Amino acid sequence: MSDDQLYRSYLAGDQAAGDQLMLTYGDMLTGYLDAFVHNIQDAEDLMLDCFTVILVNKPSIEEGHFRAYLFKMARNKANRLWRTRFKRQEFSLDETMPYEGASPEDTVWSGERSAILSKCLNRIAPQYREALWLFYFMDMSYAQAAKVMGCGTKKVEDLLRNGKKRLRLELEREGITRADI
Repeated sequence: MSDDQLYRSYLAGDQAAGDQLMLTYGDMLTGYLDAFVHNIQDAEDLMLDCFTVILVNKPSIEEGHFRAYLFKMARNKANRLWRTRFKRQEFSLDETMPYEGASPEDTVWSGERSAILSKCLNRIAPQYREALWLFYFMDMSYAQAAKVMGCGTKKVEDLLRNGKKRLRLELEREGITRADI
């Protein structure tokens, strides 16, 4: 079932559909929030706050926009926490992306690539980093990423294009070429 179908099913009284939405997005949302607040406990609390709002208040969400609505709410909550605690907003990737390789060599190489990618992503501007993260790692469309970031789809397109250029330069500085990726 799609996110929208699960949400509509939850609204109709199917508690298991709400649980499935939490299982589907809980870890992704926590990782996204952790990139903002740099504290896994706060990220988990914010993730639970987001699902509490959705599952208790049952807001009206446009068809096809459940994920964007969820991540935009998470971003707003993280920004609010960030402003109250740290007085600035930044998005970074300190942790490497998990990978389950078939062999130890694949795992080591993938771990090294993930560490280099994370290091290079943290060198580029936060808005580029966030746009790349939402589009490639969270598999959002331009429209969904634009909704999360509070800008237009053209802005997301520009951020992705420029972010990829900057990331490619940073990767080349680390000795990673297109063939290695």
